[in-house]
Amino acid sequence: MTIRTDNALGEYLKHRRTQLDPAELGLPMSRRRTPGLRREEVAARANVSATWYTWLEQGRDIKPSAQVLDALGRTLRLDTGERAHLFHLA
Repeated sequence: MTIRTDNALGEYLKHRRTQLDPAELGLPMSRRRTPGLRREEVAARANVSATWYTWLEQGRDIKPSAQVLDALGRTLRLDTGERAHLFHLA
């Protein structure tokens, strides 16, 4: 797999993931090194593997389906405009 150097999609996903409050989603407030949700938590809520989601954030050359993008949009609590941006980046 190839890793893209222009990883706008991965950066957007990471940014949106860090903006979410785990407590608001009913997740335990265990010790966290970074703010927001963990990759594994986003993957589980979007019904994709943690490895696959990590690869997506890393910019590997994979093509998410519209169904997966929709699930990520719901998981990351994106509004209509933000979802459109997500689809555009993908």
